[in-house]
Amino acid sequence: MDILNALVAILNFVVIPAAAYGAQLALGALGVTLIYGILRFSNFAHGDTMAFGTAIVILLTWGLQSLGVSLGPLPTALLALPLGIALTALLALLTDRWVYRHYRQVRAAPIVVVMASVGVMFVMNGLTRLVIGVDEIQFADGARFVISVPQFKAMTGLTEGLALRTTQAITLAIAALSVWALFAFMNRTRAGKAMRAYADNEDLALLSGIDPDRVVRLTWIIATGLAVLAGTLYGLDKSFKAFNYFQILLPVFAAAIVGGLGSPLGAIAGGFLIAFSEVALTYPWKKIAEYLGFEPAGLLQMLGTEYKLAISFVILIVVLLVRPTGLFRGKAY
Repeated sequence: MDILNALVAILNFVVIPAAAYGAQLALGALGVTLIYGILRFSNFAHGDTMAFGTAIVILLTWGLQSLGVSLGPLPTALLALPLGIALTALLALLTDRWVYRHYRQVRAAPIVVVMASVGVMFVMNGLTRLVIGVDEIQFADGARFVISVPQFKAMTGLTEGLALRTTQAITLAIAALSVWALFAFMNRTRAGKAMRAYADNEDLALLSGIDPDRVVRLTWIIATGLAVLAGTLYGLDKSFKAFNYFQILLPVFAAAIVGGLGSPLGAIAGGFLIAFSEVALTYPWKKIAEYLGFEPAGLLQMLGTEYKLAISFVILIVVLLVRPTGLFRGKAY
């Protein structure tokens, strides 16, 4: 029975939170790797694109709630997501026209475009704070739990409880559907194949009659959609605060680089690797050890929670030193 309690505790405090967080990082990293693979630069404004898109979704959610619109047990934010993605994608397309298109036309070095994206990052950060403020915002409504601790204990008779929040279940479901839809689009549609061809060899793709402007537009729309999805799911699962999305840029980029920049499978694997590492290394394993018959003197916590971002950084450095191409040997699509 104690072994079962230990397994339930691991599921409750490590596996489920890390899986939900990993799905959010994977969606964000997919957007990063899409832009890198096709447009050939690292977009440092991606985290603030997540923040701005989530802020728009929150404002739309408040508008729907004021009209009495809801999704019952599901968060109202899911209704606001499509329009939030559309408005953020429009901003991304305008940013590309006003900023990035010039650098493509003059074939600027990638580092120049990266520095331009840093400027865009600061502008979007300020815009997000102007639109929604700097305070922490909870915007998840509907049913809080799919299964709660008392329900689980009553069903199983175990001492240890398990809770699955609605936002965690939604995160995993939407992430799985989004990844499936992205892979289907990239591999089975003419537009997706054109994007892959453009990523593999831009000059040959142009000679084949592929419209580069259409490829660029689709790339920004898809990457922005993934960013807003990731940002909204992260905000629903935890809370929204503009500065947090600036901080999450490191684990998102770490996930993309660890998996292999330009590799969609790598972005997914990297997201879950970073998430499980952060959660497992900052969780106090004392309770698990006690269930297994040990009597530890301390908490068995390797690192404090304040070092979560440092874990991403260390994993990133180790992978760059040992395997610079990433786990999946990053390459363009």
